[in-house]
Amino acid sequence: MTEDPFVTHRSLLFTVSYEMLGSAADAEDVLQESWLRWAGVDHARVRDPRAYLVRLVTRQSLNRLRTLSRSREQYVGEWLPEPLLTSPDVAEDVELAESVSMAMLTVLETLGPTERAVFVLREVFELPYGEIAEAVGKSAAAVRQIARRAREHVAARRPRVRVSRSEQQAVVERFLSALRTGRLGELMEIMAPDVVMIADGGGLVAAALTPVRGADLVAPLLARANRVVDAFETTAVWLNGAPAGRLDFDGEPSAVSLVVENGRITRIYVVRNPRKLTRLDEPAELAR
Repeated sequence: MTEDPFVTHRSLLFTVSYEMLGSAADAEDVLQESWLRWAGVDHARVRDPRAYLVRLVTRQSLNRLRTLSRSREQYVGEWLPEPLLTSPDVAEDVELAESVSMAMLTVLETLGPTERAVFVLREVFELPYGEIAEAVGKSAAAVRQIARRAREHVAARRPRVRVSRSEQQAVVERFLSALRTGRLGELMEIMAPDVVMIADGGGLVAAALTPVRGADLVAPLLARANRVVDAFETTAVWLNGAPAGRLDFDGEPSAVSLVVENGRITRIYVVRNPRKLTRLDEPAELAR
């Protein structure tokens, strides 16, 4: 029997939805809704199942994103994307790895729903403007304009320097080592003076409610991490296509992603909300 196209393209469809929503849990819900709609379609009349399914998932993701945008306005503290455990293989596709990075997903949060959908479909998945137009309910000419504005918006906010995997890995390892031992001097040394740390506790666990700015504030705060609990562990992992860290405070996990520029850390993303930490044991299947 021929495998159902939905099953064949599931990793692609999940990646599209996750990049639009920044939430694996919501992306899974969208895929479930899309599967039910697909089940009611006469498949023999669908000329290009992949394109059809991408359009279907995009529309469902747009509906979900508009709903989520309202609820995120009431979120306690800073909202960060849900981190995904990924295999090192994801980093082989540089464009895919960058598109699912915590840094890029936080930039995508600053776009409107339609702009985000257009950017993801065009810049990451390289869909033709005509197909994107069908997916978002706009003309191809309008989509071209939206894509240009979204590109400029993202370019102005994304990390300026792309670092190698080995450089990122080396900085992550130094960072985790300094955290384990509470070495303030080493933390200061690997951070840019204007480093920013953003934490997401969702009002469920302790976390800074606003960004912490400057190495003189961020480093002392992190240097105390190993002294505020009885058991503190750090583990190097791959999150969202890049070397990152998992921290365990008395057995409770947190995920840490870093932005590295010129050998120093410029951004630290710490996800502590337990509802966003359910994908740290099984690598996510991503594709484009």
